[in-house]
Amino acid sequence: MKKNPLGVIILAAGKGTRMKSEQAKVLHCVSGQPMLKYSIELARKIMAEKIVVVVGHQAEVVKAKFRDEGLIFVEQREQLGTGHAVMQARPQLEDFSGNILILCGDVPLLSLETVRHLLDCHLEEKSVVTVLTAMLENPFGYGRIVKTPAGEVLKIVEERDASIEEKKIKEFNSGIYCVDSSFLLQAVGEIKNDNAQKEYYLTDIVEIACQRNLSVRAVLVENAQEILGINTPEDLQRAEDRMMRISRGEVR
Repeated sequence: MKKNPLGVIILAAGKGTRMKSEQAKVLHCVSGQPMLKYSIELARKIMAEKIVVVVGHQAEVVKAKFRDEGLIFVEQREQLGTGHAVMQARPQLEDFSGNILILCGDVPLLSLETVRHLLDCHLEEKSVVTVLTAMLENPFGYGRIVKTPAGEVLKIVEERDASIEEKKIKEFNSGIYCVDSSFLLQAVGEIKNDNAQKEYYLTDIVEIACQRNLSVRAVLVENAQEILGINTPEDLQRAEDRMMRISRGEVR
């Protein structure tokens, strides 16, 4: 199958308040490497033509850590949500035509196999938006994937904005997407902040696409542990333990 040109945006601007550390969250190490390193390596392995890293908290420190690596850094000076973060990358991608993979700099366990599967599904289905999802019995804190009875994706609703019924949904959003570049650059400019957090949610691009009858797909990853973000020292320790087990061949 012919591969379309691929760009990558890595979201790495968060402070990570719950880490209880002044250090930027994406610079905390897993198996001796800053978390952000794993997302950058994934982008390289899938032969991304452009890698745009959105930095914010301790931006200069993060940039210095990864200087001379051929990355494009853009700064999110105010933390106004994931949609706002992607908006900062828009000027660097206006001349790009293809698909854009959006990765999170605090998800170090995501495998190359899963990313390739996401990209393959996006191309095979000719989707405009493809979101990577997983199942948890209680995905507290994560956005839920709202679908029709027939299984068509309708929208992603964040925890704080979800109804009682929506909170019962077990399929949750990883924050990792593959999106047609022209649609993404247009849609992020249409996102509103009329939600509980008063933030610009990237998740809203799903509903925008559905309203235009554009193809949206959810690709389920088998192991939810792969896509869980690192938000606390406990999460960091769990990721460290799992990485060690992967290196020993105990788990995939």
